[in-house]
Amino acid sequence: MEVKTISDKLSLSEQLQVADIASLHELGFRSIICNRPDGEAADQPTFDEIRAEAEKHGMEIRYLPVVPGQVSDENVESFSQAMRELPKPTMAYCRTGTRSATLWSLGQARTRSVPEILAAARAAGYDMSGVVRRLANGGVTPTDKADGSFDVVIVGAGAAGIAVASSLLKRQSDLQVALIDPADIHYYQPGWTMVGGGIFEPEETAKTMGSLIPGGVQWLKTAVTAFEPQTDSIILEGCRVIKYKRLIVCPGIKLDWNRIEGLTETLGRNGVTSNYRYDLAPYTWSLVQGLKSGKAVFTQPPMPIKCAGAPQKAMYLSADHWYRSGVLKDIDISFNNAGGVLFGVKDYVPALQEYVERYNASLNFFHNLVAVDGEAGKAWFDVKEGDKPVKRIETEFDMMHVCPPQCAPEFISTSPLADAAGWVDVEQSTLRHKTYENIWSLGDAMNAPNAKTAAAARKQAPVVAANVIADIAGKSPVAAYDGYGSCPLTVERGKIVLAEFGFGGTMLPSFPKWLVDGTRPSRLAWLLKERILPPIYWKAMLRGHEWMAEPTSLQDSGK
Repeated sequence: MEVKTISDKLSLSEQLQVADIASLHELGFRSIICNRPDGEAADQPTFDEIRAEAEKHGMEIRYLPVVPGQVSDENVESFSQAMRELPKPTMAYCRTGTRSATLWSLGQARTRSVPEILAAARAAGYDMSGVVRRLANGGVTPTDKADGSFDVVIVGAGAAGIAVASSLLKRQSDLQVALIDPADIHYYQPGWTMVGGGIFEPEETAKTMGSLIPGGVQWLKTAVTAFEPQTDSIILEGCRVIKYKRLIVCPGIKLDWNRIEGLTETLGRNGVTSNYRYDLAPYTWSLVQGLKSGKAVFTQPPMPIKCAGAPQKAMYLSADHWYRSGVLKDIDISFNNAGGVLFGVKDYVPALQEYVERYNASLNFFHNLVAVDGEAGKAWFDVKEGDKPVKRIETEFDMMHVCPPQCAPEFISTSPLADAAGWVDVEQSTLRHKTYENIWSLGDAMNAPNAKTAAAARKQAPVVAANVIADIAGKSPVAAYDGYGSCPLTVERGKIVLAEFGFGGTMLPSFPKWLVDGTRPSRLAWLLKERILPPIYWKAMLRGHEWMAEPTSLQDSGK
């Protein structure tokens, strides 16, 4: 933690950790303002975790979350009010402190000159030159003059964003491409299931973002505020404006932890964990190793979610450890699924059902987790079957693995690019936007009816790249996406049911049945997951090598 003083009453910091609160108290801070929304990154503690620690030390704390780049006048007023009311000195934080610095700067514009504000921010280590126009123009953001212009702008540097950038440059190396993402670390999220099962170390699933951005791509390390497709413009954090000729949108999906009452207060302790967060997956493995008897509950929320098989993967790997350790007979396992089936593609269900029976796990369908009391070891589920009224039931647990509800990021769902449900509205074959012909989308934030997996993004990236290059050449779309997705279901340590499928649940196996029968558990599929897929991800997919991912011709697809 680095304390950056911006005034005699306020200091700023990057993301605080729970362990930092005691140090702040010792330094004399009496209050804290959190400007970072929960669930923004996979490795951040929740506000409730920070709040609980602050209250132990008698510090007041306010939660004033600001979506990156979306500092509204209301946000500024709320921050200024908090500064008037809270005991001083105050520490404000977000991901880097920039949002907090922006809120302070805009609040000061009413009483201080722009040069004074810029100087104070600069002395604290923050460059507020990007908001000069707003400081001088009452928050108005002109779009007639751009701060940058590119042939192609890509929003999001996850698996989809980096892969499509690499695939574009593979096809046309002289393109001016910008990749927009504020994150410092890129995660191989499919590996977190293996971390939670004691197979991978968490460090194996993370690399610095800068080491992965393709050469020739300009990385704009900031966040998107809004889209203005009618002017081919994107508004960035700090009120900067970027113009594009073509836009590719792939920011991923939002994990909505706060939708479950009490969850954020207990995540990472009291036996409550999730492989959907980098910092919690090791806790999953710790809990699994420590549990010798009692009740283990695994949850799955309503769809859509990314990697729909991950909630049950956690169950299988945990149960397999208990089976091998000889304690399975003393552990009551239940899989509480808000949906009505074990897996959405029926061909894979029989093999999975065999493992459910092997581990003597209870399958509870239409059970949607709505509240958790970690200290009491209790959870509540809303149960809805057919036309029957919703019934709320209480369940006790000694360990609970939670898959959080998920939704499109707010800057997507509130944009002109979104459909009624909030997802980027694309034609499912070409992945081109249905309204704006110079916009494409791939990955978890768009609305094609495919599984939201890294394997899907690996197939989508070459399709989008080929169609964008065709559009640049004045041609119609040339490549088609068939809905391919893959879910390697880790049913036990050493065996996987390799589910591969496309639109409508059509099976799309990559290997001949004599080599890998995806409907049956396979050691070869485990080898693929453990040894082969990680290097394919880092060294092939993210570098534009399209081994077994070459795009299908739109003409050949019959579209």
